[in-house]
Amino acid sequence: MRLVTWNVNSVKQRMPRLLPWLEQRRPDVLCLQETKLTDAAFDELLGEPLGRLGYELARHGESQWNGVAILSRVGLEGVRAGIPGAPGFPGAEARAISATCAGIRVHCVYVPNGRTPDSEHYRYKLAWLDALAEEIRRSPAATVLCGDMNIAPADIDVFDPQAYVGQTHVTAPERAALARLCELGLRDLVRERWPSQRIFTYWDYRAGMFHKDLGMRIDLVLADAPVAERVRAAWVDRLARKGSKPSDHAPVVIDIDQAPDGDIGPVVPPPSARSGSGSGSARLPQAG
Repeated sequence: MRLVTWNVNSVKQRMPRLLPWLEQRRPDVLCLQETKLTDAAFDELLGEPLGRLGYELARHGESQWNGVAILSRVGLEGVRAGIPGAPGFPGAEARAISATCAGIRVHCVYVPNGRTPDSEHYRYKLAWLDALAEEIRRSPAATVLCGDMNIAPADIDVFDPQAYVGQTHVTAPERAALARLCELGLRDLVRERWPSQRIFTYWDYRAGMFHKDLGMRIDLVLADAPVAERVRAAWVDRLARKGSKPSDHAPVVIDIDQAPDGDIGPVVPPPSARSGSGSGSARLPQAG
């Protein structure tokens, strides 16, 4: 089974890229974040073309902001939108959906950004992560948690740690919340397979960040042992971030039981240009 997570930053804007990509990479399960569509609009836009490609779909959206979805060619059972007890800002937001696909419980999430560490949104983010941990604690064996976590797990996951000091995505409380999820038995599939390589999943649109390979790894696939032990390849599809009108995130691909493209490396294709440390500016662009 090929499982992929991808923050598309508006599925409507990404339609010209999404459907050809589905035919090229042929994921069995695709988890989307930042769909930015109501459920009715999502169905109207994608229901028919996804059906032609053999996908069932589960979606939990709202207009203009947030939104998550799971597309599956291997079954879609026990769909649940949202997380019981999760806080809102101020009301409930469309940030989580889960379903069972081929015997694996898949949780697709779009974690709040946090904005700045002294903000109400940051406190909302931490409370939301606590609710997510409770949800994962109740999840059965064979569980995957994936999506835009809006947290870089360690300094290796940002292009220049000094440039992010005092900003969200890297603070100790955020990383501690992520660590608590892993303490529930979840393993970081990409980092586990590639422990020391330079791997990013998000590059800001501005200042040539993508072409300089100045990014962050904030899109994660975490899984418990029954799934992790079946993984044959784990990589970032950097090609999907290239070209015209891309998302600012790249898909993260996990191959379970079989690796159709082989164990081809952490980032495919590798960046053509790599830059050293950043300038250490006090304010960097915020990931979504």
